Amino acid sequence: MAEVFLVMLYEDLPLFCITVVFICFLVTSGLVLGCFGLVVPVILRNSEETESSTRVLKKRMRQVKNPFGLEITHPATASVTKGVTLTPDCLEDCILTCYWGCGVQKLHEALQKHVYCFRIKTPQALEDALYSEYLYRQQYFIKKNDKEEKYCQLPEDAQVVDFGPVPRSRYPLVALLTLADEEDREIYDIISMVAVIHIPDESYRLSCRILYQYLLLAQGQYHDLKQLFMSANNTTPSPSDTPPGERSTDRSLLEKAGLAEDEPELHEETSKDCVVCQNGAVNWVLLPCRHTCLCDGCIKYFQQCPMCRQFVQESFPLCSKKEQDEDESTHILQDVPPGRVF
Repeated sequence: MAEVFLVMLYEDLPLFCITVVFICFLVTSGLVLGCFGLVVPVILRNSEETESSTRVLKKRMRQVKNPFGLEITHPATASVTKGVTLTPDCLEDCILTCYWGCGVQKLHEALQKHVYCFRIKTPQALEDALYSEYLYRQQYFIKKNDKEEKYCQLPEDAQVVDFGPVPRSRYPLVALLTLADEEDREIYDIISMVAVIHIPDESYRLSCRILYQYLLLAQGQYHDLKQLFMSANNTTPSPSDTPPGERSTDRSLLEKAGLAEDEPELHEETSKDCVVCQNGAVNWVLLPCRHTCLCDGCIKYFQQCPMCRQFVQESFPLCSKKEQDEDESTHILQDVPPGRVF
């Protein structure tokens, strides 16, 4: 028996050696890739390995209260000729100043002057930095927590129907929010907010929207306020968002088919759950892609964003574990207006 085994091993020795060398190559490659933080094939991973081998940096955040809020009311009806309706929502008395046809280059030069020269904490300071590079100015006084709509429109004698082809040298509208009382400027770190708003005209009919928002700090910095991409397990619009005419038509069709049901009095809000475990609440923002799709339990397992597969360089939580525990214990849901805290 031993003689037969030795003969078979001798005959198959080249194949045996090749197999051993190939297995050693795979194991060595997996170790090298793991040391450099690269993706290791699943077949080479340790079955007991649970957490990511490379720890993603947790960005240290500083919570700052933003006294300014600005929304576009009825963006579908806004245009250069018809004007636009803005709804400010401020924690203190503020001044809303709207600049129509503001120069693109001059605005960005003004932001740099806020950093290196003087602080833009009043409308006059911005106008000095712009060198009057705008077509028309409107100004409103906003009372504390007043959400009254403000209508902004170019005068008829301006005879402006568009701002030229893209790329343009002027922004259609730039809205500046500043604190009205000088004492409030000593309390808040954020002393003003600049919003660049696109308004459709005859040559560029992109829907009305806020293109950029800049928060200007008292220390001389400014930050670009960016959107977060939140995950949600239910993207179906609620019946309250559907126009009454369409809702009644849809219901009549369902009634004819015998599929209509009684509408509930209360509609449950869209819940935001982790895209991986579908159980924990979304809490972590991944940078630089800004996808907010992971809970506290799943964040430690990923080096790449599960939504777009981009490598995660940094991450930060929306709220601390202590805040989450307080919310769970009190069962109180509070709606925070967007842009208040960053």
